[in-house]
Amino acid sequence: MTGMDIYCDEYDFSSLEKAFTNEVECDCTLALEIVFADKEGIRQLNRDFRKTDRTTDVLSFPTLENICGKKLRAADFPYDTDENGKLFLGSIVICGEVAKEQAEEFGHSYERELFYLAAHGVCHLLGYDHIEDGDKQEMRALEERVLKTINLTRN
Repeated sequence: MTGMDIYCDEYDFSSLEKAFTNEVECDCTLALEIVFADKEGIRQLNRDFRKTDRTTDVLSFPTLENICGKKLRAADFPYDTDENGKLFLGSIVICGEVAKEQAEEFGHSYERELFYLAAHGVCHLLGYDHIEDGDKQEMRALEERVLKTINLTRN
């Protein structure tokens, strides 16, 4: 892959960008955005888009379908590539309040939880899922590999 750009006004995810560099085969730079919502905001998104009326920690809104494990070519997605040739994967919404609560519950840092949620969201944008056990193991392995690259493993 030639790179990944994560657009986020609230937090610097540049180390996560680099950690995903060798995980996706692509002929262009990938781009995505991460935004933060409060508990009510993410609950409303969860209700509106997933028909689940509860607060959650992270939501992903991919723009591309059926891309898991495939080589991504910008030419295959002309309507999802910007004027600079970056392929837009989608958006991730994180609830910072829930991330803080979960960090305390799991006994690790807020940064570790935040980066885990971001990595989890990126995996979803790349087409990974965790519904079936085999898929869940594959996704978890990718998440842990990426977090290990930036020294944010489980404590």
